[in-house]
Amino acid sequence: MAKRTYDVVVWGATGFTGKWVAKHLFDNYSTKQLRWVIAGRNEEKLHQVREFIGDEDGAIDLLLADSADQASLVKMAEAAKVIISTVGPYSDYGSLLVKVCTMVGTDYVDLTGEVPWMRNMIDEYSDFAKKSGARIVHSCGFDSIPSDMGTFYVQQYAQQQFAESLKCVRYTLIKAKGGMSGGTIASMMNVIKLAVSNKKVRRLLGNPYALNPDLKFNGGDKRDQTGVKFSQDVQRWTAPFLMAGINTRIVRRTNALMNFRYGTDFRYSESMATGSGAKGYLAAKSISLGLKAMTLTSVTQLGRNVLRRFLPAQGEGPEVDPASPGFYVIQFNGETRGGESVVMRLKGDADPGYGSTSKMLAESAVCLAKDKISVDGGFWTPASAMGDALLTRLQEKAGLSFTIIGEDD
Repeated sequence: MAKRTYDVVVWGATGFTGKWVAKHLFDNYSTKQLRWVIAGRNEEKLHQVREFIGDEDGAIDLLLADSADQASLVKMAEAAKVIISTVGPYSDYGSLLVKVCTMVGTDYVDLTGEVPWMRNMIDEYSDFAKKSGARIVHSCGFDSIPSDMGTFYVQQYAQQQFAESLKCVRYTLIKAKGGMSGGTIASMMNVIKLAVSNKKVRRLLGNPYALNPDLKFNGGDKRDQTGVKFSQDVQRWTAPFLMAGINTRIVRRTNALMNFRYGTDFRYSESMATGSGAKGYLAAKSISLGLKAMTLTSVTQLGRNVLRRFLPAQGEGPEVDPASPGFYVIQFNGETRGGESVVMRLKGDADPGYGSTSKMLAESAVCLAKDKISVDGGFWTPASAMGDALLTRLQEKAGLSFTIIGEDD
């Protein structure tokens, strides 16, 4: 690994999120601090990425590779310590790269939210990764770093303060400003499409422990919230959170990979706050019904085509206003088995769909490339792989803050 040409490759740099990942690296690391390169299959578009990030001198190298060409992917992977993949839907375009990375021992991060695909990659290539030393870390964007690292943070706090872990943690998205990229939307529709045609996929999506090493494990978690609920934690009505089906599985996998540090009976859930009173209730009801309608519409090809007319296309994303970069606030509530409570607020300083995601994804890759990470080859989660090292980077470089509510200054 020490002899490899680059520390980090940004694969899919010409896409919407990929460009912002490249910009974060260009703005925060000199070529002496980090040897990195942008990669894709279209050289002209890669030159446009150079212009986008402000690389007027052409200091950042370009690499050409194709997601369907194994030889080109091997050449790219052999040149790098870590590959960042922003090329989704991953079940369509990402499998061969994961295979190659596990073969040649290259670390890998992505921002996938495709649970069935992750399960397939874990089952097919874990042995390869363990043998080669490749550390594969899925879901390093808004799915699922705030969930995973937020839980990791409050669990560490509980251990330090009360000498015991939290038996349950509840995530509530309090507020957010931003939009989703076309790649995220395409991935979501792809998962629904697979579920419609494959009974095994439907069963997997209904399993709260779909990403645990042992699929038969049962720690007490049930299905994710599907309707309207009033939260005592935030004193507001809540609706189902669109990303809960991904994030909750990552957090539970983290617990398993860390030898059940949170406990075999640990429970975790996610929801989205909509407000108090009748207005909050109606908003939660509207979101709940809207999500169900979108899911039903996505069941057919015709329905998916209709939705695509109103949503960003693959490679596109929300309109970016530098003066208003977006934000999000998440509250974590948890209790120990002894009855002690912890409340923490996590804040992100950019649009969760691309701004914050690009920074978290970039810093995850730099963490694997530059920091002392003790885990061996295999399929990991952000917290189980990078823990404290990533927490530090997220706060120093990625605009995240973690604040325990009620703690004395």
